[in-house]
Amino acid sequence: MDVEILSTEGLGDRTYVVHDGHVAIAIDPQRDIDRVENLADDLGVTLAAVAETHIHNDYVTGGYVLAQRSGARYLVSAGDPVSFHRIPVNDGDEMIFGSLHLRAVKTPGHTPHHLSYVIRDARQPDQPPAVFTGGSLLYGSVGRTDLIDPMQTLALTGLQYQSVHRLADGLPDDTSVFPTHGFGSFCSAGETVPDDSSTIGREKIRNDAFTAADERTFVANLLADIAAYPAYYAHMASLNLAGPTLPDLTAPESVKPEELQRRLEAGEWIVDIRNRRAFAANHIDGSVSIELGDQAAIYLGWILPWNSSITLIGESPSDIAAMQRQLVRIGIDHLAGAATGPFDEISAGLGHGSYPRVDFAHVPAAFGDDEVILDVRRDDERRRSAIPGSLHIPLTELLDRMDELPQARLWVHCGSGFRAGIAASLLDRAHRPVVHIDDFYANAADRGRDVG
Repeated sequence: MDVEILSTEGLGDRTYVVHDGHVAIAIDPQRDIDRVENLADDLGVTLAAVAETHIHNDYVTGGYVLAQRSGARYLVSAGDPVSFHRIPVNDGDEMIFGSLHLRAVKTPGHTPHHLSYVIRDARQPDQPPAVFTGGSLLYGSVGRTDLIDPMQTLALTGLQYQSVHRLADGLPDDTSVFPTHGFGSFCSAGETVPDDSSTIGREKIRNDAFTAADERTFVANLLADIAAYPAYYAHMASLNLAGPTLPDLTAPESVKPEELQRRLEAGEWIVDIRNRRAFAANHIDGSVSIELGDQAAIYLGWILPWNSSITLIGESPSDIAAMQRQLVRIGIDHLAGAATGPFDEISAGLGHGSYPRVDFAHVPAAFGDDEVILDVRRDDERRRSAIPGSLHIPLTELLDRMDELPQARLWVHCGSGFRAGIAASLLDRAHRPVVHIDDFYANAADRGRDVG
């Protein structure tokens, strides 16, 4: 049995293709299923099953379409109220695909009807199995339990503890563990570990669910450590329950400067995905900076109102395509257009803006009444350490809390400079004087800042 991993770095998730050299099972495929199809072709295997561990809250699944296109059986928990045909899977169900023997294990917690899949290769009876744990048992911790309903969070957290212990009690210590979440995903709770692999035995030693004294302690610790999650999560489950369609990755309409101006005047969102340094130095007045990178779509989907009209600005069609691929994974299927090429041509005749960019070494040690440091990190980051006297508004709340900002020049920082770049552009768009502190927060103390 071989396990191939398809990582989606920005979302912090993994898709798995398990195969015996002839027949394959895809587990938790992302929306852009061409990656799975291409991998199966390269391996020379036939996709016999597509299995979902749960109805996802952080991305739109590609499982429904992948099963349709490949003729594979689509395995989804019998408890999930989907509106499409699937093979309803219950606890203890067993299925055979080639030499691969799959057994479903009910592991509620991350979601009420969550399943894990234990897979063995009949050709290797002496080899340990592998378990695909979705959002249940992760590397070092577990999946968060607060995404379904606040009224269910406490109960689901207790079930999460019981589920991972059930897996540990029922499987050998040398069982390989393959979670879907936990690689930077906001579906994780606690401190996950960025490992490439793990086993049941290893997790018994280090995982939050096993190092806690008891279930009550685990529940209290997990609920105390849960951070904010992206606003677009609210739309993912309904899309997945309906059976998402294949995304259209056709290049969006090319937009000329005069049309960009019209859209700006209409209040539409013009998102510039060039690097944040280029944006700070010269940008179209009224546009927003979300630098193309692993988490670009996460913050676009988190910050901008859902179903907004979005036009992208980028250096090349390939950059636009990369952003588009990220966006369809979270259900943003339609772009109003895009403008690419030399920036002076894209922005010809339009109003331009700029603002300073500094590191912590160039932030004054003290400010007057007309200068304020604005911290746009998450609440949990702020609790661990902060610059005394700084104002705190998380980036994801900034649009709704602009009226709380003082009439002062705002020196904006985050943890690395990325989120501060987005925040600076939002402030600039609102005609607020701003300085982008484009530096790692960890450098603040080394560069003369007092941190507490």
